[in-house]
Amino acid sequence: MAGDQSESSLYVPRLRNGKGVLESRPSGRRMAARPRERGRSMGKRIAIIGAGAVGGYAGAHLVRAGEDVTFVDMWPEHVEAMRRDGLRITHLRDVPEFSVPVRALHITDLQGVAKERPFDIAFLCVKAYDTAWASTMVRQYLAPGGYCVSLQNCMNEETIASVVGWGRTLGAIASSITVELMTPGHVHRNSGKGGAAHTVFRVGEVHGRITDRAREVTALLAQADSALTTTNLWGERWSKLVVNAMSNGISASTGLISREVLLDDGLRQFTARLGAEAIRTGQALGYALEEVFHMDPELIARAGEGDPAARRAYDEQRIAEAGKPGGGAHRPSMGQDMVKGRRTEIEFLNGFIVERAKAVGIATPANAALTGIVKRVERGELQPDPRHIRELRLN
Repeated sequence: MAGDQSESSLYVPRLRNGKGVLESRPSGRRMAARPRERGRSMGKRIAIIGAGAVGGYAGAHLVRAGEDVTFVDMWPEHVEAMRRDGLRITHLRDVPEFSVPVRALHITDLQGVAKERPFDIAFLCVKAYDTAWASTMVRQYLAPGGYCVSLQNCMNEETIASVVGWGRTLGAIASSITVELMTPGHVHRNSGKGGAAHTVFRVGEVHGRITDRAREVTALLAQADSALTTTNLWGERWSKLVVNAMSNGISASTGLISREVLLDDGLRQFTARLGAEAIRTGQALGYALEEVFHMDPELIARAGEGDPAARRAYDEQRIAEAGKPGGGAHRPSMGQDMVKGRRTEIEFLNGFIVERAKAVGIATPANAALTGIVKRVERGELQPDPRHIRELRLN
């Protein structure tokens, strides 16, 4: 855009009321992108750091579109399967299965790329707790004008920027993508494409301006599904945090899939309570929130706070969602992690909300309680069980 400062200029978070809160741009300014013609590469060298569900899904579509992509992952069996058989992508409905041959490296092999042209774009698709070391690892392989894109859950841009600099940090939200790494080399999406009905990828700069490189990332991700460029990265990011806070920990602590949670009156109301606390915290921090589960966040907040009309509207929408073909017939990512015995991101989701809420004087007893329960299940002190939530007594 005319008048923009350099895209690589240092970004310093502005203070809001002296509290060091990142200011958000108002929602509503978005620029959609269309997929590029297959085979017309952008000519960029792209790294996917973390070739799991989201990284594998997005990266496979980039490869199929003719982009130069290198996958880097920590799981040896997954790397070997990708080398041998490529990446296989399947969907619950509407989309034909496909497989693509890919270049896959284990993290111990990454040093070999020092002899090659450096990466122009590095998509970080690792878990939040792996962000710092993954950013450090890839930094030395970035081109002088190269940059990192956080294609992750949680709010990791600040961590990435502490390693590579604010001027080399962008964010991308994957909204309602419902993907899972089923077996080594196989990513399954528990839905069809979002398409015109729901924009899946939302890409933004930390400073809120629309830049050429933000449009570039949007065009790349549009190869996988609908994508837009937003001036409201922080509002989009917190809104996705609310979605995850309302669904991930519940699945991890109860052992239930999303549909089972939505059809349980007590658990469904607890999700509204979680959402209300997270929404009020985001509002107090100054974020311009986007829709959450296709609902006005204010409706969810009032439902969680006990407003009868809002509660009825919330219940109606969530129950209807569970009744759709394939609706809620999956485990959120944290539920998947718990089943697989992996570390969860609870401290970076609900725990993060609790910590940020303290700074603005918001009480978050539901999020604090869920964080504690998930940690106990993770340590093996408790087994996943809906009673952990049903028997909670909160003020």
